Amino acid sequence: MSRKATPSRASLSDRIRTWRNRMIADPAFRRRARNWPILRRITNKRANELFALTAGFVNSQVLLACVELDLFAALEDDPKDTAALARHVRLPGDAADRLLRAAEGIGLVARTSDGRWTLDDHGAVLTQSPGITAMIRHHGAVYRDLADPVALLRDPPAETETSRFWSYVGGTVGAEDGAAYSELMRISQDMVIEEVLDAYPMDRHRHLLDVGGGSGAFVTVAGNRWPSLELSLFDLPAVAETARQRLANGPLSGRLTVHGGSFLDDALPRDADCYALIRVLYDHDDAAALRILSAIHEAMEDGDTLIIGEPMAGDASGARQVAAYFTFYLMAMRSGRCRAPDDIFALLQAAGFRHMRQHRTRMPVVAGLVSARK
Repeated sequence: MSRKATPSRASLSDRIRTWRNRMIADPAFRRRARNWPILRRITNKRANELFALTAGFVNSQVLLACVELDLFAALEDDPKDTAALARHVRLPGDAADRLLRAAEGIGLVARTSDGRWTLDDHGAVLTQSPGITAMIRHHGAVYRDLADPVALLRDPPAETETSRFWSYVGGTVGAEDGAAYSELMRISQDMVIEEVLDAYPMDRHRHLLDVGGGSGAFVTVAGNRWPSLELSLFDLPAVAETARQRLANGPLSGRLTVHGGSFLDDALPRDADCYALIRVLYDHDDAAALRILSAIHEAMEDGDTLIIGEPMAGDASGARQVAAYFTFYLMAMRSGRCRAPDDIFALLQAAGFRHMRQHRTRMPVVAGLVSARK
């Protein structure tokens, strides 16, 4: 006779969390908390965070309007009044005033002591971050795909605007598509590259092969940092051709080899001692990710190293934001998964790797990093 499974007993931390949730959900408790100075600060902070969640789409549209109208460039050098900015962005005065007030509310612009407008912290960063502004523009397609998130969860379409843009998901790509997404990849991954290379210096290696290297952003920065490092790049033929043309006459051309092929179907070059997957693995579901890792493992010699740098889920606040964003972004893309380091370790182990390690990066919201050796 079968025995009925005994429910596991909730841990003390789980019971405390349940009690805490009941207290927080109780309107009477929240009213009392607002009367206590210490708790009032906490409740106000949580209320502001909840409002930011509720207003998130509106805030993102304010940001998009500022980027499309080139507002930040107008304020990069000197403060300006509303009338001057209205002329720059080609909006009526009232509309410009509305945009500026909204942008002020989310930390993009600020008022000077004489009532003019200048950049606030977020706006100042965006003036020097072409990759972020490119992704802000790209979000238009993503938001259209996410317009009905419940429908996307229940009955996802075979194709979306986002999946059509990232055409390599289907395994083949033409020259025009390859150039389009390679350019967005190139200008949007500068911060990821810096995080990876700061956390993992390449001076211990002889030859770096960037697998799925796009138009060459990662090998370019690595090659400039370490002049003795040999460089190779492997990507789909159309993408590899874009990289070849872009880098043909550059300072790295004499030490860079570009290979065209598919890491899902073709053998990888075998002459490197460090293989890199930079913002590649999370674009692929587990079965494809395992094929990629197995192909790299097959190409490697004993003692060679693989590094994987990409946004990763985790316990840090930045990593939790990464998980929320990329879980839905990749759903719109129709491929991939935002993984925690332990998830990546499981795939690496299944592919035959050993000596796996997580490396600490300074900004988990930008990138995580793991390495493994054969």
